[in-house]
Amino acid sequence: MVSVPEQKRSRGVRPAAQHRDPYPVVTVSADGIVLSYNEQAALLLTRIGVGVALDDIAPAWLAEAHFRRVGGAEDGPPAWADGRIGGRPVKALAGPGADGAVSWWLIGDGVTAGAAQELARERARSGLLQELSSELLASLSPERCMAVTVQRAARHLADAAVVVGTGDGHRYPVTRCTANGPVVQERIPLDPEQLPGLAEALLGLPAVASCWIDPHQMPPWAVPGDFVADAADIGSVVVVPLPGHGVPAGCLILLRRRQEAAFSADEESFAQLFAARAGAALSMARSYARQAQVTEVMMRDLLPPAIGRVHGISFSGRYRASVTGDRIGGDFYDLHPAQTPETETVAVLGDVCGKGLEAAVTAGRVRHVLQALVPFAADHTRLLTLLNTALLAAQQTPFVTLVVATAVRRDAGVRLRVSSAGHPAPLVVRATGRVDEVLTEGTLIGAFADLDFRTAEVTLRPGEICLLYSDGITEARGGPLGDVMFGEERLRAVLAECAGTSAEVVTERVQMVVAQWVGEGRHDDMAVLAIGAPRGNRPTAEEEQPGDQPEER
Repeated sequence: MVSVPEQKRSRGVRPAAQHRDPYPVVTVSADGIVLSYNEQAALLLTRIGVGVALDDIAPAWLAEAHFRRVGGAEDGPPAWADGRIGGRPVKALAGPGADGAVSWWLIGDGVTAGAAQELARERARSGLLQELSSELLASLSPERCMAVTVQRAARHLADAAVVVGTGDGHRYPVTRCTANGPVVQERIPLDPEQLPGLAEALLGLPAVASCWIDPHQMPPWAVPGDFVADAADIGSVVVVPLPGHGVPAGCLILLRRRQEAAFSADEESFAQLFAARAGAALSMARSYARQAQVTEVMMRDLLPPAIGRVHGISFSGRYRASVTGDRIGGDFYDLHPAQTPETETVAVLGDVCGKGLEAAVTAGRVRHVLQALVPFAADHTRLLTLLNTALLAAQQTPFVTLVVATAVRRDAGVRLRVSSAGHPAPLVVRATGRVDEVLTEGTLIGAFADLDFRTAEVTLRPGEICLLYSDGITEARGGPLGDVMFGEERLRAVLAECAGTSAEVVTERVQMVVAQWVGEGRHDDMAVLAIGAPRGNRPTAEEEQPGDQPEER
């Protein structure tokens, strides 16, 4: 901000102008005698002085304009006069003074250099704030926001800058750099009372003026390593709070070397504007980081689990949400490994009515209930009945379809017991390429009090796979016109091609083929879970035994 130059004036004469405009101003009496002037006027009219006649120190056009003005030739609002002074075009604006005097504001090229410099500086500052906001808002990382803040501050406001973030009272995140040096970020123990104004800034209190801060007492942690040899080389320090959204976001420390000028009041005021932008962005980034952390923790239990081989039995799952980019939805699968090889491992694949986050949350509740009911998994009917009772008690939970499979290793093969609750029947891929349907059916869960289930028992020989899948697979619409369901027959054909492969190959192949079928079209959640016996010698059709057919129980 431009300061008001002291005006030269005769005793008892009112100043030429009580304003902060950086223009040359001269006040002239009615008889043409200079009564007062400012420093800018002295630079423009080099022979000016109090008591000097205007026509002796000013060009004729200005003197004539003055006498026309005081002679009554120009009444009414302030008038303009045009001419040249020192070869430069100048406009003179007349304003009323005391006792018939006239104050002349002289405006023109070169005359307003101070105003132009002030305007250029304000434009540069405005551009800096805009660039700072754009760069900060482009990143939602608190560390990145602090790095950008110190880099910009060191280059445009000071010789070095430090940001101290909010800590736990003992350790604080500190980011510092010089104008051309690297950014250093660390979390260190520090005492805010070591630096005047720091404790107050971290509480969001107003900034302490730099004149109250002794730069020689700067703590080592607040000085970038490549800034100065020691604190004696620091010339001035400013500590500015970083205001956040309702809570302080930290503080900004600006440092200048000894040979540099001290911070002016105007510079400290602009530093506060700079800190306000940085603090708002840093507060937003921290809020986003906290929300992301909470979301990640909550989503951890909703994501499909990582599964593999358990007690010699192969398990593999794949999941694709209905919304591109989402990681969760209404379909789910789970695996509950047995404690010993002699007991059954429980696998579940289900489908909650609905889509998106709400369906995923419901699926999470169902999974938690199922986990609590795993001790009852030896009796599928009891397990599903208890689950149905729990869901009926929670009135807001929609119905669920699912398949429960319990698996145990028997010699070289795997024995499965499978129960369906309103869900598509699993398919078994024999080593010879034949695909069988598991003969199980039952009532969906969470809709009716009276239930009916039928459990089937299946034996998987080495190299054979049982696939559990959601209806999002068979009901996926695509093809040449995008309106044909994938269907069970196509699924069976894909499985037949995967005969003798591993569980991982089967789930990957099914998801890939269905994804190609759907293309960019809309689809439901899709989940598959494969259970396989370890692959050995591939049997021929004649070596298959009748007992390999799915059996009801």
